[in-house]
Amino acid sequence: MPTKFPHAIVALLILAACKFASAVSPLPTTDLTPATLTESDISIVDVSLAAEAGKRYLAGTVIDSPMATLCAILQDYPAYPRFMPNTDKVEIVKVDGKQTVLDMTLKLPLGKVKRYRLSMSSAIDNNACRLSWVMVARADLAASETIADTVGSWKLTPLPGNAQKTRVQYFVYSDPGPVPLGLGWIVDALGKESLPKTLEALRSRAKPKP
Repeated sequence: MPTKFPHAIVALLILAACKFASAVSPLPTTDLTPATLTESDISIVDVSLAAEAGKRYLAGTVIDSPMATLCAILQDYPAYPRFMPNTDKVEIVKVDGKQTVLDMTLKLPLGKVKRYRLSMSSAIDNNACRLSWVMVARADLAASETIADTVGSWKLTPLPGNAQKTRVQYFVYSDPGPVPLGLGWIVDALGKESLPKTLEALRSRAKPKP
């Protein structure tokens, strides 16, 4: 009679993976139409799913900078506090090949602080730079100190006919968890409200310094 022990081990491994990694797919459900992206505007689309507690958005634009430059900026995680909205501190916990684990600290209005851990993955070639993240549980943080979940991704591709410019698509899902009465603005601060600020921050960071 075959033993059931190996199946029990597999089940335990699956449960452990669910405990320490986000259950939300880091991939967007759709893409923005590349031809509609321009340098002068930031396109934003709500792609939220009714079954999810949080909100998910796609945002995109064209930035007058080569893909490799933007990709390098986005992978310089410790520099995020210098230009990314609300980012107070980024600490690299571990680097393993194409994956980097980060501890993030956000400072929001009214003195609110949120901390959480991300696992960042990269897939880069001459045609595209893709960076994605999922949230990893931290047992040392109380629910009030962190957020319920976030996943997201960057997709950078050279503008056809002009490799000095880049199409930028940014996807983010965020669920701040229970929000106290009167603090509903936290939902937008971690989601839709942050989208144009994040893309403009990247655009500004990529500008040549005088």
